[in-house]
Amino acid sequence: MTRSINGNILTPDGWVRGTLRYGAHIDAIDGAAADPASNGDDYILPGFIDVHVHGGAGRDMMEGGDAPHVIAALHAKHGTTSLLATTMTAPVEDIDRALAAIGQACAARGKGEARILGVHLEGPYINSGKLGAQPPYAREASLDEVKRFDAQAPMKLITVAPEIDGHMELVRVLADAGIRVQVGHTTGSYEVGVDALAHGAAGFTHLFNAMPGLHHRDPGMVGAALAHAEYAEIIPDLLHVHPGAIRTALRCIPKLFCVTDSTAAAGMPDGEYMLGRQVVHKCMGGVRLANGSLAGSTLTMDQALRNLVSIGLSIEDASRRVSTNAADYLGETLRGRLAPGCHADFVVLDRDLNIKAVHIEGEVL
Repeated sequence: MTRSINGNILTPDGWVRGTLRYGAHIDAIDGAAADPASNGDDYILPGFIDVHVHGGAGRDMMEGGDAPHVIAALHAKHGTTSLLATTMTAPVEDIDRALAAIGQACAARGKGEARILGVHLEGPYINSGKLGAQPPYAREASLDEVKRFDAQAPMKLITVAPEIDGHMELVRVLADAGIRVQVGHTTGSYEVGVDALAHGAAGFTHLFNAMPGLHHRDPGMVGAALAHAEYAEIIPDLLHVHPGAIRTALRCIPKLFCVTDSTAAAGMPDGEYMLGRQVVHKCMGGVRLANGSLAGSTLTMDQALRNLVSIGLSIEDASRRVSTNAADYLGETLRGRLAPGCHADFVVLDRDLNIKAVHIEGEVL
């Protein structure tokens, strides 16, 4: 059944004021080019894509069971139409439990849920010297183990510390296999970062966080990203990264995109929650370990969009950062854009950029 919706539609060619016709996919977009500032109609944007989701609604991906479905439903309410379920550094039995549940959720999207495209394996192949909020179970990577994990749930993205013995070679093997590799939770230098990109690394995990920062005589991993990366993810909750640093990254990295790094505390009141095997505390507008260190976020992608606009981005540019760039990064040509033939994944926002409706593969939430 074909349905339609009217408003200011953000297409790959710019704004169209008109009608979007859709079923499970977009059938047509009719109308004329227009500046949304000239009218009071709603904004219709591509659905948000989040490649770094640990939890939400009180649930954590590492729990297994129905946790991926509950988490996907929470984020769908905030405009995320597709996501990568993100794991924690943990003993192998914990990862296996999580992947078994994520694999089932990938195979069957539930009503009212964001599409889970696959897994972001954030650990255990990271540096124990830059764990951040990750539990102390970091270890060297094994290609056989990656293959076993991939058999349980599709590995779309893996965070790796390339300075660890054997990891630089693994970066090339994984990249050649079509798995995106991000540099993160790393003590590596600028030179290591440049080498990792040359070996096929595609981006950087939560840029600025859990990596050596920029110094004019020692550019560090952040310097490698700013000088050489086409893609990197960043957490725009305005807590993990200062707005000025976000704007610096926007000037340097052409296809910088946003992630939430959300935890079980997303969508929940202040209190204690689990992040893998660790207890975290939602308080003071964020999520922290007992020692006060940041431990993921409570961010949702609709708030990420509003935050970007609040620091000076246009709605069009902000939309690319929460949708299109991530789709391109993952090779998802039928998501992250509003054009005939694409999945009917879109959000309807009022003039204050608040969610009015979410459409996922034609389903209206």
